[in-house]
Amino acid sequence: MTRALGAARYGSVLTFALAGLLCGTFTVRLPALVHRLQLTESSVGVALLCWGLGALLTMQLMRVVMAKVGSSGVLRVAAPLCAASLVLVAVAPSFPTMVAAATLFGMAFGVVDVGMNAQGSTVEQAYGRPLMSGMHAGWCVGAISAGLLGTAAIAAGLSFTAHLVMIALVSLPASLAIGRTYLSEPAAEGASGTRGTSGKRGRMPGIVYLLGAITFGAFMIEGVVADWNGLYLLGTLGAPESVAALGYPVFEAGMLAARLSGDRLRDRYGARGLIVTSGAAAAATFLLVIAAPSAPLAVTGMFFVGLSVATISPMALSLAGTATDRPGPAIAQAGAMGYAGLLLGPVVVGFLSTATSLRAALGIAVALGLLVAVAGRFLPAVMRTAAPPAGCARPHETDGTAGDAADKTAADAGGVPEHLPVAA
Repeated sequence: MTRALGAARYGSVLTFALAGLLCGTFTVRLPALVHRLQLTESSVGVALLCWGLGALLTMQLMRVVMAKVGSSGVLRVAAPLCAASLVLVAVAPSFPTMVAAATLFGMAFGVVDVGMNAQGSTVEQAYGRPLMSGMHAGWCVGAISAGLLGTAAIAAGLSFTAHLVMIALVSLPASLAIGRTYLSEPAAEGASGTRGTSGKRGRMPGIVYLLGAITFGAFMIEGVVADWNGLYLLGTLGAPESVAALGYPVFEAGMLAARLSGDRLRDRYGARGLIVTSGAAAAATFLLVIAAPSAPLAVTGMFFVGLSVATISPMALSLAGTATDRPGPAIAQAGAMGYAGLLLGPVVVGFLSTATSLRAALGIAVALGLLVAVAGRFLPAVMRTAAPPAGCARPHETDGTAGDAADKTAADAGGVPEHLPVAA
């Protein structure tokens, strides 16, 4: 079990990285897509709305699907489909066909997002200590790679279509190989009638919805940066496209730095305090980005926004996975609420920017940071990790328990050796 658990951990990290690469590639080349199809800011908002609707639709369906087949079965199908759907976005010849392709891409991505977070929760519970921030660091690595590759593609004169097709062709076989590493959840192995801890089929504890609201705020901030920072740097601050493409990878670099240490910080200070502090810091740093008079200062500010917001959604989704005896459906619920933020954010910013200015519209991210900080105050001080799969290390308290003790527990139970790093 030790070797399988170790492989599942790194397989989860690689799945996050692959998802970050696919989504990040679409994001960093968004200005090129705007130019290629001669889109307005409101048209971009509509396209991103359809992408989010597709993701939200499949995430809602995942509450049922995940309870029956588990994250491993879902990911082995959805991850290759996500890579294939990026090709459709790349070759779309008109705005209507691009919207249809973006919707399909969003649907596939929504399934992957729920699946990889549920798989991460399964692996985390098997280890018996916080690991989710480290797994989400894999997303940052993928997104940063997407940004750097996008900058290189722009400098080399590579077209939008050729760039996306190349990324998809690399990602498809990679997703098939990673699929061999996933763990099966007990819920997927047991009867399909398994009930959650609430005692009612299909109904989640109230804490799941609070965590979903926190995820909503965090995802909406991340979505605002991902979808609009390039156009803000390009149109409002007058940066060239090559510089505008750096905003997102710099933001993801800040996210990566925070997520590599997020599990240790959570283990020491607790999730509630870290979520409250992170929300307030995200509001303050985004305010500095909006006030920046030049593109270099705004790009620098993106790093600190990423540093502030990075650990909020991993902690919220991790806690949702421990709120019932079936992490998949709980994460699907919290994740669907989070993706409502990604759904609304681009649309709200797009239409507000048309009515006022893009700089003013981005102020919504400041309000969202404050919302996360306030909502975090209502979380319990301690939440207990649910039982891991059979044969794995026993769980421990996810907040306020030393990581060394968790390592010893895992070692005593025949789990993964303590020399493996917290953040992969």
